[in-house]
Amino acid sequence: MANWSDPRSDSPAGMAGFGGATAARGAAYDAGLRKYMLSVYNYMASGVLLTGIVALLFANSGMAYSVFAGPGILKYIVMFAPLAFVMVLSFGINRLSTGAAQALYWAYAAVMGVSLSYIFLAYTGTSIAQTFFATAAAFAGLSLWGYTTKKDLSGFGTFLIMGVVGLFVASLINIFMKSNAMSLVISGVGVLLFAGLTAYDTQKIKSIYAHVAGTDMMGKSVVMGALNLYLDFINMFLFLLRLFGDRR
Repeated sequence: MANWSDPRSDSPAGMAGFGGATAARGAAYDAGLRKYMLSVYNYMASGVLLTGIVALLFANSGMAYSVFAGPGILKYIVMFAPLAFVMVLSFGINRLSTGAAQALYWAYAAVMGVSLSYIFLAYTGTSIAQTFFATAAAFAGLSLWGYTTKKDLSGFGTFLIMGVVGLFVASLINIFMKSNAMSLVISGVGVLLFAGLTAYDTQKIKSIYAHVAGTDMMGKSVVMGALNLYLDFINMFLFLLRLFGDRR
């Protein structure tokens, strides 16, 4: 085999051309990543907005009072209905089309609004607004840190997820115990866990882009990333509201 090499590769001009191509690819990757993350944040923020609008309209219509103050199991169905959407999206995302995943996400955000409409019956409008903006500020800071930090947060993932499972079990137990002290502890721990998950999920979503860029999974990845950040935001908001909200 002939030992042939392109002389341009050994020349300063050739090296400059190689470096320029690498820089161009890096710039294109960064631009694609920014567009990808912006799509995730847009979906997440739009979902939160839809949830808030539906919750407010449902509460003001009087239907929220009828559902949550009335007898029967309807209130429990409404409260746990969003969980079904999360399960379908989480475990069925590979079998869903991008359009179906997007439709389920918007449906989930709307159903969550119905489920969360009770907060307008339990807390004052002022405390809800204050807690929302405090959550938004905390979320923005934590997500920005997760996006920019050089520290690998993957090691915290298992710990945080186990903490959420433990928090769920403790919450179920406290439904029967009705302990105010335990409720405060659960809310405090919940804020810390979902604050950590906000940074962790942001970094994970950023790292996933390298695997889905240019593939059919990119659209669905945007939806799942938005869903994860949406859940972090909503849960942090609810735990903060339970800690600092003024009840009616």
